[in-house]
Parts: sequence; structure tokens; C-alpha cells
Amino acid sequence: MSILVTGDTHGTIDMDSTRRFFEENEGKYTKKDYLIICGDVCACGFSLSLEKLTQEALSALPVTVLWVDGNHENFMRLYDLPVEEWHGGKVHFVREDIIHLMRGQIFEIEGRTFFTFGGAYSIDKYRRTKYVSWFPEELPSDEEYEEGWKNLEKAGFKVDYILTHDGPYDVVATMGYDDADEPGEAKLRRFLQDVADRTEFTGWYFGHYHEDSEVAVPFRCLYQDVLELL
Repeated sequence: MSILVTGDTHGTIDMDSTRRFFEENEGKYTKKDYLIICGDVCACGFSLSLEKLTQEALSALPVTVLWVDGNHENFMRLYDLPVEEWHGGKVHFVREDIIHLMRGQIFEIEGRTFFTFGGAYSIDKYRRTKYVSWFPEELPSDEEYEEGWKNLEKAGFKVDYILTHDGPYDVVATMGYDDADEPGEAKLRRFLQDVADRTEFTGWYFGHYHEDSEVAVPFRCLYQDVLELL
């Protein structure tokens, strides 16, 4: 079984590189393999037509799709789904082969552990409509922060991989984004920095910034690249 990871797909807008990857590796992967998307997936979309198109495109991939939420998701529709347990953590099943990995969870897959923490701030929310194309739930709640920290404590602050949409404060600042003026954005990045400082891990993968770069080992920002972890 293989586990791959990539960046934001934004419905089908930025899915071409992912499709191309699987076309170039035709026959290599099956639904027993996983592709993890680091946010802004729109599997629960801002319109029913967009949602249907996105879900059909994701299901058409030869793998099972796992994803953490970004800031561009329809959280009203996403949070209306029942919460289920899968591989040790809480999830939403959008479809059998499209699984949302909830915030602050630790999953064990093929003997590897994954800590997940989605969410980010929309700098363009001023031109979006609240509860239509922008949702306050894009930023984590106090309960989600608390649950994530408690789960890391239970794991002895040791996991194999960390999967997020935004990145830790210092890492993002290295990329040139040190202007987190919105309190909720700064709080999220500071929390992720605390996780990075306290936790032992092999690799950290995040999206949000629309670039592919190995910022500093072991942090990797993803957008178009598709990487094989296992």
C-alpha cells in the first residue's frame, strides 16, 4: 500500500497536476492506496454543482482520497456529516473513497502515525459572502486546539507525520509571510509552532501558500507536487 501527499486542489481548478501524475503512473495505484490533500479541496463545495463535480473528479482517481480542511471549504455542509472513527481518529465520510481527517486527530495507517490539523485564514474574505463562500469555522475553535494538544500528549508528543493546511509561525515567516495581523490567523500559526517545537516527527506537509518548496527540513509546502511518503 502507498500513501501520497499533495497540496490544494480547489475543486477541479488545480487538479490537473494530480490527474497527470496518475496518468503517468497508470496501473500502479488502487483504491487501497491513499492520496492525502493538504486542504482547500471543496469536496463539500460552495454550490451543489461544484460539489458534485469535485466529488466525481476525486472518486475518479485510482486511489482513496484523504484530506485535511483548508479555509475554502463549505463548513456548513461538511460539519453536517456524521462524525465517525477511522484508523484511530475522527473523520467525515464524504464518500467511501473521500474521507475528511478532522482537526487535532492522530491516525495510524500502515504502522505510521499522522497528526492532522486543518484550517487557515481567508485573506480574501472581504469579497466573499458569509455562510455562502466564506465560513468563520475556517479557523479552529478552542475545543479543537485543546483536543489536538491532548491527543499529542497521549502520544507522548511523537508522531511520524504532521498534515496541516497552514504552517507553523516561524516556518511561514521564513517563506516571507510574517504579517499575521488577524488574531485568529496568528493564533493558529502560533499553535502549530508550539506543536513543531514540542513534537518529534519525521515530516510536516502543508499547503495554503500555492507553492512547492522544501522550506526547511522536515517542513514541505505543497501545491502541484505529488510526493510518495510510503
